[in-house]
Order: sequence, then structure tokens, then C-alpha cells
Amino acid sequence: MEFRDYYKILNVPRSASPEEIRSSFRKLARQYHPDVAKDKKKDEEKFRQINEAYEVLGDPEKRKRYDQLGAAWQEGQEFQPPPQWRSGTRWTQTPEDFGFHVGGTGFSDFFEAFFADGGSLGSLFGHHRPSRMGMPRAGADVEADLAITLEEALHGTSKALLLRRQQSGKPGGRTQTYHVSIPAGVREGQRIRMAGQGQPAPAGGRPGDLFLRIRYAKHPYFRVEGSDLLYELELPPWSAALGTQADIPALGGKARLRIPPGSSSGQKFRLAGLGMPRKEGGRGDLYVTLTIRMPKSPTPEERALWEKLAQVSPPERSKGG
Repeated sequence: MEFRDYYKILNVPRSASPEEIRSSFRKLARQYHPDVAKDKKKDEEKFRQINEAYEVLGDPEKRKRYDQLGAAWQEGQEFQPPPQWRSGTRWTQTPEDFGFHVGGTGFSDFFEAFFADGGSLGSLFGHHRPSRMGMPRAGADVEADLAITLEEALHGTSKALLLRRQQSGKPGGRTQTYHVSIPAGVREGQRIRMAGQGQPAPAGGRPGDLFLRIRYAKHPYFRVEGSDLLYELELPPWSAALGTQADIPALGGKARLRIPPGSSSGQKFRLAGLGMPRKEGGRGDLYVTLTIRMPKSPTPEERALWEKLAQVSPPERSKGG
């Protein structure tokens, strides 16, 4: 399989801090997000790579495991993990080792082999179903993650999957394309069943099913918490002190938020009904958390104004007095 250099994809050094990794992801994800893609096919592939890289490097445990794979591999080489990796709890079989591969899920073979939920690709494959009395044993079910954007989850979409099955005595196997309809309002973790598209059955039994487990792709603006979306709004101190109107990104558009005078860092504002679909119907909310962005290097004129403000403002008083 091909090694994925996640640091190169996010354009950060291996020594990058979590804040640097997050900042680079947001910048790149905004540039290549499908909603603003100029070259749709090329930019969407780039967006998938950026998401996959952040899925690993943005998670401390996954990043630690990734760093154990070594830094000497070049893109395009046939990748074999270092010996110490094999002695761990994870293993390194590729999808082809199972004679079954699902393409078009939004994740590379490299990610699925080492970082997919559940510990390894092997754990995504179910067991053969027990046969009823006198009936052939059914084929094994297969489960794989399918990455979609928050916008696709809200409005619904269609995904083209490539299913490659190894056939006995035939090199390369058989590849088929299936278009899967993702319903509007699908939730993370929800499974979509493709009947009869799992592993073939031994002795003439019916094949297993393929279950696609929905995963939300990381978003450049929002974090998902249940059915709610969380957004951080940075404001300069004068805007927080005087009050302002702010345009807030929302799925499929923008929302206008009034920031009252005297707002403080950490203050939350709720925009009802602009979150993700709820299981019981309707949509969750969008919560905006205010962060005051102080100027790092004020100009002489700005410094003079801050000093003037300090002179005319009342002195700070402790809580006790």
C-alpha cells in the first residue's frame, strides 16, 4: 500500500503543535471544501486527503501511533511498517488480503489498515452467519466507514463505491461500481445496508451484506456535539466592548448575530435550528463562543490609544472589594 505523509498533506513540520496542526487544517479545508471547489474532482480529492490527515494528526493517540511508523518513507513507495509495529496490538494486512475491497469511502487503504475505528481493518469484517437447519451457510457481512461532509448529511447525497472482489483463479478480481443514496438527515454512526454486497457464501449460500457506517468529515468551521454545531468567533476587543453585528457561517448559508456591548471572552450565543438533524426530527442548534483576539504587536498609535483608555477607565476592583 502507499504510505501517506500526513504532515506533508497539512503542510506542517513533524514538530508542529496541536494548535499549528489545527490552524493549517482549517486554512486548507476552507480552501478545498466542496462548497467552494473550483476544480470539483481535484479539489474534493484534496479535501479528503486533508480530512484524513487531520483525523490522524489531530488525535494525540493516533498521531503517536503514526509517528511510530517512521518518517523516512517517500510518497509512492510500497509501504511496509517497521518491525516494532507488528509486535503491537494492531496489524498490517491490506484490504486485498481479504479478497474484498471497498473504494470511494473517503479513506485511503493506508488509513483503513492502521487508523480505522475498531483497531484495524480486520475488525471491520464480520463473521459468517450461522446456517439454519439444512440450509447453506450465508456469507460474512462487511462493515466499512463512509465519510461525508456535514452539508451532505444535512441535504442528502449520492456516493459512487467501487467494490472489488477476488475471484478464485482470476487475477485482479472483479470490480463493480454502485451508486449509494445517502438520505438527508443521516446521523453519524448510522449504518446503511447494501443487501447481498458482502462476502460471497461458501457452498452456495446467500452472500453477506455490506454495511456503510456514516462518518462526518472534519469541518473547517464547526465541531459537532450531538445534534449541535459549535463555532468559535474571534473579535477584537473594541468590537466586544462596543458591540457589533457578525456574519456567522451556517450550513448552506450565513446567519447574522448581534453581539451586545460589553460582551466577554467565553460568552455563548445560541442560533436555534441551525445545527445537525435530530433523531427525533428537526435540527439542533448552532452555538457561537466568543473569543477576544488581542493585537499581538500594537502600533505606536494603537499603544497610545490603549494607554489613553487605561487613563480614562475606572481602576480594576477585586471581587472582594
